[in-house]
Amino acid sequence: MTHFCRFRTILAILTAFAVLAPVSIHAQYRSQEVDETDGTPVIVKHLPDWQTVKDSVTLTNSVADLKAELGSRPVLDVIEMNAGAEAVTANYPAGRLVLIEHHTPQFASSNDAAINAKLAETGDKSVVYKRIGNYNALVLDVTDAAGAEALLGQIKYQKAVQWLGEDPFFVDKVERYLVGSTGDVLVSTALFIVFSLVGAIAVGALGGFVYFMKREQRRLARGIYSDAGGLTRLNLDELTH
Repeated sequence: MTHFCRFRTILAILTAFAVLAPVSIHAQYRSQEVDETDGTPVIVKHLPDWQTVKDSVTLTNSVADLKAELGSRPVLDVIEMNAGAEAVTANYPAGRLVLIEHHTPQFASSNDAAINAKLAETGDKSVVYKRIGNYNALVLDVTDAAGAEALLGQIKYQKAVQWLGEDPFFVDKVERYLVGSTGDVLVSTALFIVFSLVGAIAVGALGGFVYFMKREQRRLARGIYSDAGGLTRLNLDELTH
């Protein structure tokens, strides 16, 4: 009985270590953000079905490491990873996913413009790209474009985005708001004028009809007018009946 209890205790300890052990990650540096429960980098857990691809995950904070891992590619030449940026790659049936996280939307925006310009210049159809929050997400060696798009659609940026300084899209947001609100005001004003005119015409017509009917009733109720003062008058001129 004692040996059995010891066996169960050892088995429980080994199971606990297996659960708490970090995932297998080929990392060139230590991530700044890790899950406190198991030590897994947070960006890794943002990969679609990350537990199924954990054995192929590579984590880095350097473009040079990305080139060493993925080979020299034109799109990688325009990517800049500033201080605090990190990238993770993993293999999927649709292709090799590269997820780059920037700590500010300015860096994500500048890389987004550079990546789109390079893809438009090279016309490389083996790369599918999408910006998601502060992520620049690419699928390389694409064999199924629809599958790559679906893979990128599973990525969610789960952090609040705050601009350092002025929001570069503030003017566009104000313009969209003013255009939308001005259109609503114009439509509302036009509808108000139309309904007011229809209402005024309807009220005027109803009032005129009621007044006409009342006047007609009063006219019919009056007797035939005569200026004879109740006397008998001979109709010699045959002008009256």
